Amino acid sequence: MTGRFAAVDVHYPPDGGARAAAVVAGDDRFASIVDERVRWLPEVAPYEPGRFFARELPAVRAVLTGVEGLALVVVDGYVDLDPDGRPGLGAHLHAQIQVPVVGVAKTAFRGATHAVAVRRGGAARPLFVTAAGVPVAVAAGLVAAMSGPHRMPDALRRVDALARGRAT
Repeated sequence: MTGRFAAVDVHYPPDGGARAAAVVAGDDRFASIVDERVRWLPEVAPYEPGRFFARELPAVRAVLTGVEGLALVVVDGYVDLDPDGRPGLGAHLHAQIQVPVVGVAKTAFRGATHAVAVRRGGAARPLFVTAAGVPVAVAAGLVAAMSGPHRMPDALRRVDALARGRAT
C-alpha cells in the first residue's frame, strides 16, 4: 500500500465537547510519522447505546479533513460489531470516505466472534482487529507489524495521548 496512513482517536472530557486526534504516517507500519493533528469540537451528540458512531464520526471526519492521499485509517474500536456485518464506527467511516479502515479494539465485544485476535509485545491479552475495504487477515497482519514493542502499537498510544491532551 502506498499513500498516507492515519490512526485516529477521540476523547470526551467530562466538561463536554470532544478532542479528536490523528497521527499520519508515510508507511503502513507507522514507523515514519509525518503529521499530528488535534481538533476540538465544542459540541457533540449525546451518547446513545448502539449509535456510538453518531457521536464519534463527526470528530473523526474533522481531524481527517485535509489529509491528502489517505490510503488507510486505523480506528480505536470495531469496524463491524458482529459476523453479520452490523456496522460500527469503522464501517460508517469506510462508507463515507471510501478508504480502507482497520479497527483495533482493546476489549472483546460480545458477539464480535469475527474479530481476529492479535497478540503483540508478549502481551497475554490480544487486540481485536476488524476491517472494511481490506481483508481482515491483511488488517491483522498490519496491526501485528505496526511499530512499537508493546501490546498497543506506538501510533495508537500516541494518538490516544493526543486525544486526551496528555501529549508533550
